[in-house]
Amino acid sequence: MAFIRLQYEPIDVLACYQKMKAPAFGGIVTFCGTVREWTGELQTAFIEYTAYEEMAVKELRKLAAPIEAAGGKVVIVHRLGPLEIQDEAVFIGVATAHRQEAFEGCRQIIDQLKETVPIWKKEINTTGERWGGELAHD
Repeated sequence: MAFIRLQYEPIDVLACYQKMKAPAFGGIVTFCGTVREWTGELQTAFIEYTAYEEMAVKELRKLAAPIEAAGGKVVIVHRLGPLEIQDEAVFIGVATAHRQEAFEGCRQIIDQLKETVPIWKKEINTTGERWGGELAHD
C-alpha cells in the first residue's frame, strides 16, 4: 500500500527513499519540491500550506492507486504549516520494475496533485501575499 502522509515536521527525504527500495524495483524516481526564493520578480519570505486533510489523503491515495495496481510502490509526503526558503514542501517517489513507468508515474502524480488535491499554498512575499499563484495586496 502507498505511503501517504501530510505532516508539519520536516520531510526526511532519505527515509522516504528507503521506503521504496525492494528487489522487484529497478527504477525509482523521486521529486522533491522545495520553497524557492524568487517567483519571477517576487521575493518570497515564506510559504504556508493548509489542507482539507481527510480529503487530501483520499485524493492522494487515488493518484497512487493505478501505479500500485500495476505492481509499483508510491510514497507521497506533503508538508503543512509555515515553510522557509529551501524547505522541502513535497516528496513524491515512484518505484517500478522499469525506469520509464517510474518517471511517468512521478510526473503524473505531481501534475495531478497540483490540480486535484485540496492542499493550498499561501505565499508571503515582499509585496503582499498570493494564494495559489494569485497576487493579493494588503
